This record gives sequence, C-alpha cells and structure tokens, in this order.
Amino acid sequence: MSRDYRKTPEGVSALTNAQYEVTQQNGTEPPFRNAYWNTHDAGIYVDVVSGQPLFSSVDKFDSGTGWPSFTKPIDADAVTTRTDRSLWMPRTEARSTGADSHLGHVFDDGPAEDGGLRYCMNSAALRFIPVSRLEEEGYGRYSGLFTDTVSDIAEEQS
Repeated sequence: MSRDYRKTPEGVSALTNAQYEVTQQNGTEPPFRNAYWNTHDAGIYVDVVSGQPLFSSVDKFDSGTGWPSFTKPIDADAVTTRTDRSLWMPRTEARSTGADSHLGHVFDDGPAEDGGLRYCMNSAALRFIPVSRLEEEGYGRYSGLFTDTVSDIAEEQS
C-alpha cells in the first residue's frame, strides 16, 4: 500500500498549538515534559502532520536528554537533514520527507554499536501507534519489526 505523506491544510489545521509551533515554526518542546521521552511501549512513531512512518520503538533508547531519541529512522528515506544555524553553533536539523515537518535534531553522541547517531525528536512532532493497532491504522507492513514482542504478549495472555 502506497501512501502520499504530504502536508495538507487539513493536517495542519488539526494540530495543537504545541504541535504547530514545533512542526511548522521549528520549535522545541521542554525536556522531560513531553509525551514520549519516557515511553517504552512497542510500536512506531509517525509524523503528526501527515502520518508518515518515521521511527520504531526498536531503535529508541534512553539518551538521558528528556526527549525521545532514536538511533535511526524506520526507513532511510523517511527523514531528511539540513544545517540549522539558528543558535550559536550549527546543528543538524531533522525533517520528515513527506510533509517537511520539523522533528528535532541529529547528534553524533548516540550508541556507537548502533551507528553513533542520536535522532533527538520532539514528541509534539510525533504520534505513537502501538503494535496492537498497526494493522487497524494501516501500518501493518511494520508488524514484522515486532515479531518477538507480539510473541511475548501472546505468551503473557495464555
């Protein structure tokens, strides 16, 4: 199933003030006071504007920074980067490729064994979809990332 993940007026108008500030005005939410910094559930994170799959909980790690951090995007072409010179030093900004939403920044202090990158994202730019809802919400092709998780849940329920 192919989906066009572009920004639409409907997608933008549905954003909360915080989501709009982050995704459309390149804002940053406070550390440790955002929805997903301490989320450990299995699932995927999609662009809050377009629904484009961006990150998997499989690649999420606790960076200690107070923002959700990932070692890589769910698909290589889901996130694009560019130089951000808005502060006193240049940083690498991360944006969704479909809707061009500002997501956060990429740093080179991530886990070395996983490539060394830290995709430090704003929760306000993301929507979390738990494994149990992937099929229902049209993201079933990502279920394979969680075969161990699904097996563990089935064992716990029996």
